[in-house]
Amino acid sequence: METNLIKSIKEKAHAAKRHIVLPDSLDERAIQAARQITDESIAKISLVGSEKKIIDKAKELKVNLDGVSIVDPETSGKLQDFANEFFEIRKSKGLTEPQALEAMKNSLFFGAMMVRRGLADGSVAGSTLTTADVLRAGIQVIGVKDGISIVSSFFLIVFPQKVYSFADGAVVPDPTAEQLADIAITTAENHRKLVGEEPRVAMLSFSTKGSARHDLIDKVVQATEIAKKKAPDMLIDGELQLDAAIVPSVAARKAPGSKIKGDANVLIFPDLNAGNIGYKMAQRMGGADALGPVVQGLKKPAFDLSRGCSVQDIVDVVAINCVMGS
Repeated sequence: METNLIKSIKEKAHAAKRHIVLPDSLDERAIQAARQITDESIAKISLVGSEKKIIDKAKELKVNLDGVSIVDPETSGKLQDFANEFFEIRKSKGLTEPQALEAMKNSLFFGAMMVRRGLADGSVAGSTLTTADVLRAGIQVIGVKDGISIVSSFFLIVFPQKVYSFADGAVVPDPTAEQLADIAITTAENHRKLVGEEPRVAMLSFSTKGSARHDLIDKVVQATEIAKKKAPDMLIDGELQLDAAIVPSVAARKAPGSKIKGDANVLIFPDLNAGNIGYKMAQRMGGADALGPVVQGLKKPAFDLSRGCSVQDIVDVVAINCVMGS
């Protein structure tokens, strides 16, 4: 069932009129999603890959591709140009010109270069590709956002009464204090875009305002201070235990001076262990819908899909990609 949040995001995507590339172009889910996205006017879609194979697969699936673009890297007039640019970007890392050309024949890297060049607004891939491959193409071709030290991810955690953003639950195993601060800032910005409300950021720990002492807590305290300096207008507090972050009565006792006042909507976990466990507990034990992981921190949005994703998952993630790129 479509939630009010997804409905709102789709409406924003429709208004944004974005162009998204789908490099998993021979996956039946991607082809079916391209049809649905086009029919719902969520975005303009380009399937990136062998034109003949895509058309043959669509006929086999009885999916009409009217209104869906097909971009074939091997026959594109931009192939050599893209390869030249990729070589210039990566030659200092030891990439050779033949390797750059081979990379650009790959739909994932070609699609990422389309995004880099402004020929598309975002990329969504991963239904047949690994997370490592998707992130590699995004980082190497699109690049990391200026002023941000790390590419990370977040989940939209949707309860009937409230929507939270949890980070990071999928990408960064053990962020430094500076990286944790950047994860907080980026997640807050995306929460505002997608949910449409002012972010209230809690930096989570097993301590609240010095109730315990440990190096792990020190990292969270340092990250909070770094985030406050980098984003002085952001409402953020830490270190906070989860109950002090989201329960007003507990916050009044444990952190009476906190500006969050037990009403956080952006929860920043100290490491991937905590973030991954946290979102799965909210989903599996708390009954929340978990949308994501949504990759963040790139100059332009390039998202990773679970290989177990559904057609509807792809549709929803494309809509989120459109809004985050606007």
